Amino acid sequence: MNNRRELPESPYLAAAGGRKPSRVPVWFMRQAGRSLPEYRELRAENTMMQACFDAELITEITLQPVRRHGVDAAILFSDIVVPLRASGIELDIVPDVGPVIEHPVRNATDVAALKPLAAEQVAPVADAVTMLVHELGEVPLIGFAGAPFTLASYLVEGGPSRHHERTKAMMLGEPDTWHALMSALADITTAFLRVQLDAGVDAIQMFDSWAGTLSLADYRTYVQPHSTRVFQALADTGVPMTHFGVGTAELLGAMSEAVSSAASPVVGVDWRTSLTDAAARVVPGTALQGNLDPVVLLAGMAVAKRAARAVVEDGRRAVDAGAAGHIFNLGHGVLPATDPGVITEVVALVHSL
Repeated sequence: MNNRRELPESPYLAAAGGRKPSRVPVWFMRQAGRSLPEYRELRAENTMMQACFDAELITEITLQPVRRHGVDAAILFSDIVVPLRASGIELDIVPDVGPVIEHPVRNATDVAALKPLAAEQVAPVADAVTMLVHELGEVPLIGFAGAPFTLASYLVEGGPSRHHERTKAMMLGEPDTWHALMSALADITTAFLRVQLDAGVDAIQMFDSWAGTLSLADYRTYVQPHSTRVFQALADTGVPMTHFGVGTAELLGAMSEAVSSAASPVVGVDWRTSLTDAAARVVPGTALQGNLDPVVLLAGMAVAKRAARAVVEDGRRAVDAGAAGHIFNLGHGVLPATDPGVITEVVALVHSL
């Protein structure tokens, strides 16, 4: 079932699709979350995993930054490990640590034991999307999932890792096991995104948070084919699709190739690479998203506004250089200590430009 809406006036969808938006669209990764006092109030009584499987909480938390900041898109409140938990993997999100896997995936037997994701296992997510589509009016809703490599790194390491030693050791030393793992995770990611799309999200974003730890050669060999398969499997939906990673300057071209099957491909750029440089690296016809350094929002209003103006100007140069469009965002997620008032002011400034 396809419940997607027609939103012809959306600046976000226009920029993603290579059309001229009525204003520079802006939204923020992690715009819903710990920077908002209203979020902290809700979370005081619920764990992260409880919140991610409660349709009403997902809906309310997703709506909070739209109400407060007036952003041009909502992103579904969830976590990249939700489909793993739903498919039967024992894990939890530990405060100040991140996802912790009870039984890490270390060999071919572990990989073979992974189960596919069934739609009913993430029914609360679908229910939340249905409610959000009704509540958001003309504001588009972005669905999201973690990319196979980032999910694999959590599963193999057992939690967050600085050097991804076990992950790379499996990737390079046991390539058959690695590709079997990545194939299983690509299926889980595709299924999770398909549930969101069938429920009515207007766009999707796939986060490959740790891909920047890889060389371009290793990325192309061990990761790109699996990420490509996810986007290709969902290309029939015709929605904008964004591919994002951190520290991925050398991978931007390959990441844009992975998402090139989308009707409206978008690549997220972190703050280390100018949007103008990124425009020269991605496949022609790709829109760009980014790329204000999240820490700038902690440096005071004057600094934040000056930096935001610079990003908008860089985005205009990138479009002149061949990018299909520019969506203003951060180069990664909103930091918990960020003053929500600064975010609201930056949104208003970007819209005024």
